[in-house]
Amino acid sequence: MTVTAEPILDLIQAFRRSKTMFTAVSLGIFDQLTQGSAPLAQMAAAAHCDADALGRLLDACVGLGLLTRTDEGYSNTEMSARYLAGSSPDTLAAYILYSDRSLYALWGHLEDAVREGSNRWEQVFGSRTALFDHFFRDEESQRSFLGGMHGFGRLSSPLVVRTFDLKQFRNLVDLGGATGHFCIAACEACPELSAAIFDLPPVQRFAEEHIAASSVAGRVKFLPGDFFNDPLPRADLYSLGRILHDWSEDRILILLKKIFDTLPSRGGVLIAETLLDDDHTGPVPSLMQDLNMLVATDGRERTCSDYRALLDSVGFRSIQCRRTGTLLDATLARKP
Repeated sequence: MTVTAEPILDLIQAFRRSKTMFTAVSLGIFDQLTQGSAPLAQMAAAAHCDADALGRLLDACVGLGLLTRTDEGYSNTEMSARYLAGSSPDTLAAYILYSDRSLYALWGHLEDAVREGSNRWEQVFGSRTALFDHFFRDEESQRSFLGGMHGFGRLSSPLVVRTFDLKQFRNLVDLGGATGHFCIAACEACPELSAAIFDLPPVQRFAEEHIAASSVAGRVKFLPGDFFNDPLPRADLYSLGRILHDWSEDRILILLKKIFDTLPSRGGVLIAETLLDDDHTGPVPSLMQDLNMLVATDGRERTCSDYRALLDSVGFRSIQCRRTGTLLDATLARKP
């Protein structure tokens, strides 16, 4: 077998491809093209960019399969129209902006995070402001962050809710449920289920926009509160989607014990997180997300064995972990 440099060259180039897409989204390129193709001069004027420099960016997007080019100008591909244009219901544009404006800068100091074992918020943003304080500092930041979580969640939630048979449950409360993508997906999959999002008060107006636009608006509601500090609404199933990876084990145990004590007998908790292999050699997206948690939070990604130990220690039983083949995996545990 001949050893080549191709994997190394690919890694050298990887951040360039990401930043090309990030910049095109930030400039509103894909939004400009939702009504059809446009010539370079028109696009440069609309984006307030140097025409030659923008042409080089757009050509790079063509090379990446994000745009097409004809004599009439540039056009979105089917993929970019669906996932990169902000007006699409499936858009990932807000998550891309969050990645560009926050995560990209934090990752620039990964070496410091590894040396010191701590996130890079103070180094990058000049204060010790917590992750969620930063994203909730004003309405624009809230909408961008929550929109990013919504786009991400629309990809994973429909698969997570179908990983286990949830028809045995009647009342779901999604803790930190943001825009309600998980509650909506769960109610779509389980006609007898009612659901509630339990999240901070500033989230309510954004969540209710998405609830109202869904096909299950009558079965999903928003309940304002802080799951660490307030009593939990009653439910026979609690869900935690991309919540536990933000926190240390001590904080996780406090929350899991609170859930356990509130649940009725045979009630359950469903955890949606990416799962590391037990030997920590993969999957690669999970390993990358673990480093993301290092630079951005006080948390980490975990293995099924890690979650099993945490859940077992507060009394949960019948603990099952399943891969979903998507961005998040699923772990279900029951109260005896």
